[in-house]
Amino acid sequence: MKRPWIRVIFVIIALATAGAVVISDLGRDAARHKLREAILAELQPVALKNCTLKRFGSTNDGGYLMCENLIEPLDTGYSYGVGPNDDWACEMSRRYHVPVHEYDCFDPARPICDGGRFVFHNECVGNRTGHRDSRSFDTLENQISKNGDTGRRMIIKMDIEGGEWESLLAAPDELLASIPQLAMEMHGFDDPKILEALRKLKRNFYLVNLHFNNWSCTSKAAPLPAWAYQVLWVNKRIGIVDPTAPVPAPMSPLNAPDSPTWPDCQLPVTPRSQP
Repeated sequence: MKRPWIRVIFVIIALATAGAVVISDLGRDAARHKLREAILAELQPVALKNCTLKRFGSTNDGGYLMCENLIEPLDTGYSYGVGPNDDWACEMSRRYHVPVHEYDCFDPARPICDGGRFVFHNECVGNRTGHRDSRSFDTLENQISKNGDTGRRMIIKMDIEGGEWESLLAAPDELLASIPQLAMEMHGFDDPKILEALRKLKRNFYLVNLHFNNWSCTSKAAPLPAWAYQVLWVNKRIGIVDPTAPVPAPMSPLNAPDSPTWPDCQLPVTPRSQP
C-alpha cells in the first residue's frame, strides 16, 4: 500500500521542481526585458542647435554621421576596429590633413588611403594593459598618451564588436570630457554593463544620432529592434541642445541601411515629447 503514495510524492516533487524552474525562467526573462527597456530609455537622441550632420565613410556599412561644423580644429583621429578598409578614417585624414591611428589586433589587414596618413597599431583597446590569446590590449587612456595626444583635439570612431563597454568603463571621465565627438557602433542588449556605460557617457556627451544596423535585426532584443546600433556622441562642452526640438529627435535621413538588400528595422515613429 505504500508504493502508490511514494509515486504520488515523487510526482508532486517533480511538478513542484518544474514549476519552480518555470517561475525562475519567467523571472529572468522579466529582468532581461526590464534591462532592455532601461537601455532603450537611455538611447534617446537629442537635436543640437549648432550641429550640421554629415555622413563620413562608406555609403552603407562603415559610414558614420558626425557634426561636420564641430570637427575643426582637429589634430588627430583614432579608429578602433578596422578590417581590410577604413573609409571613415581615410576621409577624415584626407579632408582634415591629420594622421589617423588605427587599432585592430584581430584583423591583420593594413588598410591604405591615397592622400591620407594611417598609423596602424597591431593592438586592441580594452580595460587594462596585457595580452589575451597572444593579442595585445591597452586602455584608451594609455594609447592616447603613448602617441603624445593627451590634451590634443581628436576625434574617435569605435567599432569593436562588444569590447566597447569595458573599454569605456575603464576610461577616466577626464579623458572622455576631452573628446569632442565619438562615433561608434555599439553591440549587445543583455549585459548590465551596457546600461552602466551609457549612463557614464551621458555625463559628458549628448547622444545626437541613433541608427540600428539591419544586419543585426532580431526580435530577441525587443523593445530594441536590433543588437547593434550606430551612435554619435557630442561633447556637452561644444554641443548646444535645441530646447524646441522633440525628444527623441527624429532620425536623420543621412542614415542608411548597413545592408542595402536586407530588410531594415528602425524604431517605430511615435508621438514625440518636448524636453
